[in-house]
Amino acid sequence: MSGPSRILGGCVVALGLAVLAAPRPSAAQLPTAQVTLSGSQVHGGEPFTLGFDVTNPAGGTAAEVHVGILLPDGVTFFRFDAAGALIGPAHSLVELTPLEAAPPGFAHSAPAFFSTIVPSQGIPVGTYLFYAALVRLGALGNNALDPGDLLALDVKPLTYGPGVVPGQCTVFPPDNAWNTDISAFPVHPNSANFIARIGGGNLHPDFGTIYGIPFTTVPGDQPRVPISFYYADESDPGPYPIPPDAPIEGGSDHHVLVLDRDTCVLYEVFDAEFTGSEWLAGSGAVWDLKINATRPAGWTSADAAGLPIFPGLVRYEEVVEQGEIRHALRFTVAQTRRGYIFPASHWASSSDDPDLPPMGLRLRLKAGFDVSTFHPSVQVILRALQRYGMIVADNGTSWFITGAPDPRWDDAILDQLKTISGGHFEVVYTGDVVTP
Repeated sequence: MSGPSRILGGCVVALGLAVLAAPRPSAAQLPTAQVTLSGSQVHGGEPFTLGFDVTNPAGGTAAEVHVGILLPDGVTFFRFDAAGALIGPAHSLVELTPLEAAPPGFAHSAPAFFSTIVPSQGIPVGTYLFYAALVRLGALGNNALDPGDLLALDVKPLTYGPGVVPGQCTVFPPDNAWNTDISAFPVHPNSANFIARIGGGNLHPDFGTIYGIPFTTVPGDQPRVPISFYYADESDPGPYPIPPDAPIEGGSDHHVLVLDRDTCVLYEVFDAEFTGSEWLAGSGAVWDLKINATRPAGWTSADAAGLPIFPGLVRYEEVVEQGEIRHALRFTVAQTRRGYIFPASHWASSSDDPDLPPMGLRLRLKAGFDVSTFHPSVQVILRALQRYGMIVADNGTSWFITGAPDPRWDDAILDQLKTISGGHFEVVYTGDVVTP
């Protein structure tokens, strides 16, 4: 693949109408070019099929094939190099999947003259124009293209959106606990002891370009597949619409998060493994994001606290593109007590120490903490911690806040969070602890 090619792309677009308007030979002698797409829209993680068909009849002008993509900026082209002179038909059918994890770009199966597009900053959102052109052999040698040199052209648009389309699915109603502004909530009377027992240390972003809890989205007609749980008595039964290539969190928890973006129903599983015909997992929970339902008292979910995971993730689209996080964040502590605070529904401890944090405990960054010296992206996260706070959701390393991996993150910028000590936080009172 050549690099961005403004010359060829500009020529193709500029001359397309001229070719169509020019006098044409008989249909049997006409060179042809056709682009076929399996749909007009695609979202992150969804495969789509792209086809190129070009024909240069025998006895016609010696020609070469050029196919490529115009990016949403309307300026930059990526040209896929031709295989040389073409006499007769050529056909290519390619399946591509927009990736939202490293490396950025399109996964693909590459025929002879097709390669891959890898924008340096990931896949821009917007409409792409895929084109196939049949060009007189050698016509581009001087980086120019005359109207008579473009023998055939077809262009098809494809609109790409990220895994979660802003505004399509509201993540729970505005009055849901995750979306509640707790900046004015009273400080918990045991705040100092809770903070002390969580332990010294600083915030840590447990996400970045590679690390984090990934998620994927699927359409409403995604096939449901069987799933078996070893904590079946506290899991929502399957089948679940989990594609066989759904991303699985690294490390030991192996979470899989799938959002049906048509029904706005979230499917989350813990300790997931795909056997080739079904999914095996520890536990699973189904969340209708349109309502405020919680787990039955005492039940786990895909998270130890019985909470959903996706609503508490730090996501690139919110931080960088929207410039605002409007929900609480998920975080872990090294040791918890045997108890939980609503909306949590489950504990994962045998200790009754009242100074240990229960599942569902909510912390907030103190209002007096100056966020202005941090990078703007980090400020977005810190303002969310002041307004919505963060919720104890699992046992793990203390002060680790969770997010979704994205190749567009700048890990060096996220590292600024590591300079903020736990002493800058306080616990807010959101309800009594449920104990045995």
